[in-house]
Amino acid sequence: MNAHSATAYDYDLVVIGSGPAGQRAAIQGAKLDKRVGLVERKAVVGGVCINTGTIPSKTLREAVLYLSGYRLRGIYGVSYAVKQDITMADLLFRTDNVISHELDVIRHQLTRNGVSMLNAEASFIGPHTLRLRSAFDTAERQVTADKVVIATGTNAARSPDIAFDGRWILASDDILTLDQIPRTMAVVGAGVIGCEYASIFAALGVRVTLIDKRQRLLEFIDSELIDTLIYHLRQNRVTIRLGEEVNAIDAMHTEFGERVRIHLTSGKKLTAEKALYSIGRMGATESLNLEAVGIRSDTRGRLKVNEHYQTELPHVYAAGDVIGFPSLASTSLEQGRLAACHAFGLQAKSVPELFPYGIYTIPEISIVGKNEQELTEQGVPYEIGKAQYREIPRGQIIGDNSGLLKLIFHLGTRKLLGVHIIGEGASELIHIGQAVLAFGGTVDYFIDTVFNYPTLAECYKTAAFDGINRLGSPQDTISLRPMPKPEGDSPLVPG
Repeated sequence: MNAHSATAYDYDLVVIGSGPAGQRAAIQGAKLDKRVGLVERKAVVGGVCINTGTIPSKTLREAVLYLSGYRLRGIYGVSYAVKQDITMADLLFRTDNVISHELDVIRHQLTRNGVSMLNAEASFIGPHTLRLRSAFDTAERQVTADKVVIATGTNAARSPDIAFDGRWILASDDILTLDQIPRTMAVVGAGVIGCEYASIFAALGVRVTLIDKRQRLLEFIDSELIDTLIYHLRQNRVTIRLGEEVNAIDAMHTEFGERVRIHLTSGKKLTAEKALYSIGRMGATESLNLEAVGIRSDTRGRLKVNEHYQTELPHVYAAGDVIGFPSLASTSLEQGRLAACHAFGLQAKSVPELFPYGIYTIPEISIVGKNEQELTEQGVPYEIGKAQYREIPRGQIIGDNSGLLKLIFHLGTRKLLGVHIIGEGASELIHIGQAVLAFGGTVDYFIDTVFNYPTLAECYKTAAFDGINRLGSPQDTISLRPMPKPEGDSPLVPG
């Protein structure tokens, strides 16, 4: 018998939601020999991440890149394609396979760690008591838990003024239900999801119009990277309308078939075959009956937590997309782990300021650490070093001539402060910079390190040399360097 079975609660930990944060919280609790119940209201585990969000959209992106031949057009020409007439069935074939495999992996992980799966919808009726409504019938039961982690994730925000039909006017969760690839598409909302889908469909040859009321795309991303992204979007015939707000979206029948009309506050009217409405996501907290226990959500359904991921009730935690920015699967996994560790007194440390962000546009973007705007506002003196993929043999080999890696380092100490990458493999390449940031390394680390040749990782060395060359004359640079000059070597290269 489990040593905890004599306690007053049915479970030591109940986790609500089986997305990344919920999975990691549940497994961490089980690893600590706690009795864990994982509540999932849908028939399948994995949440939005596995079923309609992260995994499907990234797999869809990979299928588009492969079948369209997009990666190799720089070598073989813009007309190159692996398959000429790509259908949604072609794209979803790969997506369905990946989803099926990931679901099996998650179920196996939960089962082998002894996590009890509770297929029901949960709501609070007391601080330690949850009502579980069966997902398949009207049956109800109550369970008690010493600790609770809310990891319910988010739902696509749907304006009550927009008549979503899942065919012509879509939310991001509806993309996988498309029966065919449209020739034209309007994407309303240029956040991460909007930019990702706009670039994915544009790579297929869809004429995309991207609309956002803000004056700048992805404000938390380095402006030079955003300029590069905008260039690529426009090269793929994306029309970008910033500073424009949508008044209404109507489906209408024309002589050419069903179309969507988008009305802007400026008086403009745009027409497209499909409209993707992507103005953010709402925390999926409406059914939890939070008011019964004094927990408050904000106007977008998100929960406020402290540095330990505790809500207003210290024994009730929240993690993942339901607590807001950055709302990434990677950060959600870590938040779930940290919440479970704190709940049961296990010392665990993480460095949120060093969490990498990956944005899977085409081309992809990844960042870690500070950007130029943040450092300028904070009055931190810095210098930058840049490397273009086209300078690197690997960039020529893979056909990516426009990628960019930027290093930001302290002007005095040369300590690395941030890494910003746009281009093929950015989300993999970023981890080298993340590791150097974590141990407080300087830009000189990249100069003294030998990278495999030919690789994109060489961009780090090229960017480091570029940055050091910006500091001044060779003699000034040598005197600034905190480590001794290697014998017989110059710390500089021409250029």
